[in-house]
Order: sequence, then structure tokens, then C-alpha cells
Amino acid sequence: MAATADYQKTLNKEKTMVLRNLQNDLPEFCRLFFRGIESNTSILTRINYAYDLRLFFTFLSKKIPEFIGVQYSDFDIKKLELINRIHIDMFLEHLNYYKNDELERENHERGKARKLSSLRSFFKYFYRSELIGKNVVELVDMPKLKEKPIIKLEADEVVKLIKSVESGCNLSPTQIKYHKFTKKRDIAILVLLLGTGMRISELIGIDIKDIDLGVNGIKITRKGGNKSIIYFSDEVRFHLESYLEQRREIQALPEHENALLLSLQRRRISVRSLQNLVKKYTKDIVPLKNISPHKLRSTYGTMLYQETGDIYLVADVLGHKDVNTTRRHYASINDERKRRAANVVKLEDK
Repeated sequence: MAATADYQKTLNKEKTMVLRNLQNDLPEFCRLFFRGIESNTSILTRINYAYDLRLFFTFLSKKIPEFIGVQYSDFDIKKLELINRIHIDMFLEHLNYYKNDELERENHERGKARKLSSLRSFFKYFYRSELIGKNVVELVDMPKLKEKPIIKLEADEVVKLIKSVESGCNLSPTQIKYHKFTKKRDIAILVLLLGTGMRISELIGIDIKDIDLGVNGIKITRKGGNKSIIYFSDEVRFHLESYLEQRREIQALPEHENALLLSLQRRRISVRSLQNLVKKYTKDIVPLKNISPHKLRSTYGTMLYQETGDIYLVADVLGHKDVNTTRRHYASINDERKRRAANVVKLEDK
């Protein structure tokens, strides 16, 4: 039984149903857009587009005079040509603060940029398909984004984190009761994230058969469904082997038998559980840093770049399709290396 493939199929089915339900809240012609971009976008990207478009059409029907009261069923493609640049600017301003289902929402520049990017893809599709005569969204500048500092663990913080998990010293009395059952698993999770830079989805999808201790390699499923082999150090291998001994003694529930990482309920561990696990162990080690599984990925990427200076290697190991994504992310590290290099050459013998 190809468990990893089955796990991915189940996830894709669930996401497909989410997308279909979202499309029910959009004008009928939007289905043309989602079918048209299916071959070159991931299901998660399309879901994000659907959320953003639903927000946009809700805004039009409530805030723009030309569209107030227009039902989704009456909103056809030609009405897109009534949308002008001012409407888009008003939408971006609306995103600063609004209420959705009585919940307060705020968007800063990065959130507004993502939603504007969704609109750009949407309008570009219909313009290139010659179903509308203009693309007003192209006239709107993307919000200027400030470079976000890389939040990561320092080398000494990584050491403290692993020791903390081994000892359970920062856990509550309730957490201590379960620690003896989860300690080896939790260490394996953290060293895999810190020692390979894999994404949380890639980690959760690993089956026992995907691990080859002979070459210190793991087969993972990247974003988009591509398979890749990543390699780990002997340090990671030590903790992974220790957990595997325990894992083979656990009888998982049906359809979860081959999963590497199990919850206490003997099911494949979930994204939320893994996120909570990382937060549980890091909050006392680095109370001023909000560490997520992605921040552990950044920690690995930073350490790898500092050690090698090879941005192409870092991009390949992290699974970035575009090396410029990696270069932008680690530009501040490159600047730091340049500053250090400035002091290497001595002009005077003092």
C-alpha cells in the first residue's frame, strides 16, 4: 500500500472540496478562472485565490454603488469592465480594517499585496482570454513591502532546545505525564526540521519506508507533488534511529500504519499538533521569538548558507523553484558576510 501517496490523495480530496465550496460563494464565471489555472497552480494557491476573490466580491456588493445589491448569480463577466482603478484602491484601503462574520480583520502591506496579486491573476486570465477588454488591476502598484528580518534560532539556542526536550524541564505537570511517551518522537521532529529544513507538510507526509538509513536519506513530497530525496547528518540519524525503535512497537490505527510520526491517538500527526509542539518547547527557550516550524526551516537555511555561501545549494536543499526567492530571503546574511569581509584585509601592520 503506497501510504504516502494515499495520504496526499486524501489531502488533495479535502482541499478540492474546500475549493468547490468556496466557488459556490463566487459568481459562476469564476469557475472558468479556476479551471484555466489548474495546470500551473497548486490546490492551496487556488484556495487562497478563492478566499481573496470572495472578499473582493463581498466588498463590491456592499461598498461600491454600481454593485450594491447585485447578487452573485447576476454578476457576469461583462460587469468586470465596470470596475476601475479607484475601486481597486478603495478595496486596498478597506483591507486595512474590516469586520468579517463579526470578527475584526486587519491587513498590513504583505496581506494587501497577496490579495492584489490574486486580483492580478484573476483579471489577467480573463483579459488574455479576450473575455474582457481591459485589465485595470495592472494600473495599480503593488504595496511596497518592508524586508522582514529572519527570525531564527541561534546555535546556542538550538542546543538549549534539544536539551530541554530531553529533560522536559520546562513542561507543566500535565505535559510531564505524557513526556515519557513522546520525548523520542518530539526530539526526532525537531532535529528533522532543524537538520534538513524540510517543510511541515513534507515532514508529516513521511512514511517509515521513505527513510534509508544506509545513505542518511529521506524521500519527501514537495509542494506541487514532486518527489525529492533530502539527506541528514549522523546527529539527526542518531535521534531518528532512537525514535524508530520506539515507533515500531506502536500499533497505529488502520490507514496510519506506515506513518513515521504518530499522535498519542496513534494517527498520523496533524499540522496543528506539530505547530503546537514546536511552540510548546520553544516558548521558554526563546520567549521573545515567536518560533514556528517555518522558523526552524529558516534556522537551517541560515546555518547552511553561513557554512557554504552557496545560495544555489541552499535553494536546492530547501526546494525553492526560483533561486531569487532564496537570495531575497537571505540577503541580510549576505550583507553581514560582506561586512565581515571588509575587515579581513589589513592595510597596516599594527
